[in-house]
Amino acid sequence: MLRLWVPSPLAAGRDVEASGNQAHYLAHVMRRATGDVVLLFNGRDGEWRARIAQLGKRSALLTPESQVRGQAPGADLWLAFAPLKRDATDLVVRQATELGASALLPVLTERTNTARINQDRLLAIAIEAAEQCERLSLPEIRPPVSLPALLAAWPEGRLLAAAIERAGPAAPPTEAGALLIGPEGGFAPAEIDALRRTRFVAPICLGPLVLRAETAAVAGLALLQGRRWSTS
Repeated sequence: MLRLWVPSPLAAGRDVEASGNQAHYLAHVMRRATGDVVLLFNGRDGEWRARIAQLGKRSALLTPESQVRGQAPGADLWLAFAPLKRDATDLVVRQATELGASALLPVLTERTNTARINQDRLLAIAIEAAEQCERLSLPEIRPPVSLPALLAAWPEGRLLAAAIERAGPAAPPTEAGALLIGPEGGFAPAEIDALRRTRFVAPICLGPLVLRAETAAVAGLALLQGRRWSTS
């Protein structure tokens, strides 16, 4: 069943206007027609079965009919990561969304390749990933900050698991609420020292091999999610 994220409230009989891109996608890519059924979600009201009431070249009207799934809280797990080259950053956002990350925090480090972040583009990637993986919410995508600023403003009570090469065999603690992944080339020595001195940071190792940054993000999130599920 085709799924679409919409920002509008969802309720039975309350028409929802699709975006121009969504209308084009429905009519010309997926070959849907008036009367066909789609699923809608907005991150607040669960998932709804809706019918296409009107469909034009660049406009569509969707009518929710019945709720299919109620809104359930997802995992409160953040991913802080150093932005990579465009395709690699896109991959991190897509896979982090599929793995249930609730917030994505771009972090500028000494060796970060780029400081340019297109939040609208990353949001579009997250929306597409959420639609495909049957997720009911979108991750929050925050503006980029420097590593010192991230640590200085870190919320009390949230443990940060920092993936540091050759940090030792320590597995991530089950109470970790966030994962930090460094840039290509890893954290600078001064950054590693600062992380090790920070009381809410738990250095972790993701295995004996050196992983690409985008691979480390996926491996670390999967490991943290798995540990949380095993104790829930």
